[in-house]
Amino acid sequence: MSIYLHFRAVAESEIQDDHTWLAAFMSEAWENDDEYAAGIAHSINKSWDAVNDLFAAADGLSTDAEEFWNLPIYGGRPVPHSADADPSDPPLMLLEPAGVSQAARFLTTVSFDELWNVVGARFGDLGWARQEYLEHHRDLKEFYGQAASAGHAVVKAVWA
Repeated sequence: MSIYLHFRAVAESEIQDDHTWLAAFMSEAWENDDEYAAGIAHSINKSWDAVNDLFAAADGLSTDAEEFWNLPIYGGRPVPHSADADPSDPPLMLLEPAGVSQAARFLTTVSFDELWNVVGARFGDLGWARQEYLEHHRDLKEFYGQAASAGHAVVKAVWA
């Protein structure tokens, strides 16, 4: 079974703070390859919790970035299901523009190599594992950087 964490950058003024509306919005965005190509959508298959663990290593580093390590993956507030929501709708989070900027700053400031030195052995410290997490870091850095530059919020959905 595949499970994904899907990210979508969007102008805050375009968002309806309603679970049913956001679930439909994210569902439409999920299969829109143009959004991925434009850098306003991103997803991580299965390993997003481990990516969060990688970023959590910043908490032990003496850098300015350590404070915001939790924003790229789990940052934002949960969007509660409304009474009429479909129970199969995905869990959703909304990270407002200020949080998106903080996440972008964290990803720009933190050194992947320093993070990997802390947690690499736990992930197997294999060349392919390092490369996979490096790509996640780079992709999220680009995604959040572009979203922050545009002043966008980020909606997150978990799809199974």
